Amino acid sequence: MNETLRETDYDQTQAVGSNYRVALGLPVGAVMNSADNSGAKNLYVIAVKGIKGRLNRLPAAGVGDMVMATVKKGKPELRKKVCTGLVVRQRKQWKRKDGTILYFEDNAGVTCNPKGEVKGNILGPVAKECSDLWPKVATNAGQEIGFTISIRLPLVLDHEVLFGNLKQKYLTPIC
Repeated sequence: MNETLRETDYDQTQAVGSNYRVALGLPVGAVMNSADNSGAKNLYVIAVKGIKGRLNRLPAAGVGDMVMATVKKGKPELRKKVCTGLVVRQRKQWKRKDGTILYFEDNAGVTCNPKGEVKGNILGPVAKECSDLWPKVATNAGQEIGFTISIRLPLVLDHEVLFGNLKQKYLTPIC
């Protein structure tokens, strides 16, 4: 079975890794917070790179997608210009291959150049799907995290393992 989500127009030498199916939570017209210190406060999505289109369907972006955006609030030199950005967090839930369902508390993106190099430092968590796809984002990301809200199988505390001075609790599914 083919694991890739969709073909993309931007340079695949810059975007590495495999892009698995992520629920698309940011259609054209969405406003997302800026998760970097480039001077932008929020980003307005005007187009999604790599979306061919379908009649009467709005192009939508998910975590790890490159978008064309404008800055609605922020430094005057950044406003009223079209820039590229990457979606690093989304509120819409998506499911990973291991069965965990994730979402973040806000929609956020970072401004970057067309090669995927981030202009500033990234603030807050970044989805693992985005950092796997864009290595330049992974180097600037403070933490790669997502909030787990449910797991496919019920879990029970099985045993504790000692890693140095840190006790790690392992959960195993009830079957």
